[in-house]
Amino acid sequence: MLHPFKELGVPEDMIRGLEELAIVQPTEVQVKVIPYLLTNGGDLIAQAQTGTGKTAAFGLPLLTKVNPKHREIQGLVLAPTRELAKQIGKQLFRFTKYTEKIFTEVLTGGDDMDRQIDALRRPTQIVVATPGRLLDLIEKDALTLEFVRYVVLDEADEMLSMGFKKELTAILKLAAMRRSTWLFSATFPDAIQQLIKGCMSANAHSIQVDQAHVVNPDIDHRFALCKREDKTAFIASFLKRQKEGRGLIFCRTKAGANTLCQELIAMGMAVDVLQGDLMQKERDKVMRAFKKQRVQFVVATDVAARGIDVEGLSFVIHHQLPDQLEYYTHRSGRTARAGKKGMSLALIHPKERWQLTQIERQLNVTFREFRG
Repeated sequence: MLHPFKELGVPEDMIRGLEELAIVQPTEVQVKVIPYLLTNGGDLIAQAQTGTGKTAAFGLPLLTKVNPKHREIQGLVLAPTRELAKQIGKQLFRFTKYTEKIFTEVLTGGDDMDRQIDALRRPTQIVVATPGRLLDLIEKDALTLEFVRYVVLDEADEMLSMGFKKELTAILKLAAMRRSTWLFSATFPDAIQQLIKGCMSANAHSIQVDQAHVVNPDIDHRFALCKREDKTAFIASFLKRQKEGRGLIFCRTKAGANTLCQELIAMGMAVDVLQGDLMQKERDKVMRAFKKQRVQFVVATDVAARGIDVEGLSFVIHHQLPDQLEYYTHRSGRTARAGKKGMSLALIHPKERWQLTQIERQLNVTFREFRG
């Protein structure tokens, strides 16, 4: 019987690497994207969540299209955060364990720039980068995009909501010789539509995961009615009952995240905070502790949580509902990864019930009341 990835056109030597990673059954996005990119390879717009296997969906075709014998950068992957860029770099490296050597360099802020400049003197076929650091290195003549043939914009909506529109436009201009642009996004706000118009062909191939599947069906959406002053006590009692369960608690503001974290620590919880004012070193420390399970829970703001990818989170709590619908999608998508179940629990005031109805209607999900 033909291997499921062989049916999609993935070369034998890459399949060996996938099998070692226990990636045997392609996900929906991989089934839809890989054959198109391998055979056609033109412009692509794909709607895909974090955790759907999109790195392999664009990564495997990209690796088959670059020429390992050419020293120049032929593929460019742009990601919103350092964490996500590193994760993509790691995956690409693992996929090529048994193939002819393809060199990938990860270029992100917060890392030593001189070391990155040195690394770029070696043959490099693929670069995975955050937009700001990539432009800094181009300004220093450390690399050129003139030989880039394929550009991947991963989590494009997050890059735009983080204010990278100017950088993305500049980078796409510099990669003017590219054959195609592959754009992946969980949501499609107006800013994304404008970006698509500006940098992609009018007949770009579109892969739409239907709206009902934008939010992972393994997520159990719950709400609890809770006055503002009772929220910390509610969260503390929820966390105490978690045993091994790990999760994220989302706050709208940095000050709110810091305060909640301090209050929970005072109640004896193993919790830390991720918010935008942290230095990269501090942020890395929190992420390491969370991944290694030294910290069971993390309080985070929406922007600081970008690109967080931690396996096995059993819940997310919304201290307040987010301002934007796509933030709810991104927040809740941190749980129920890789076929596991998870809960997304929103703490709301009775007057906010209408917001839940709005989310239900637009994302095609159902909230049930949580009774602890």
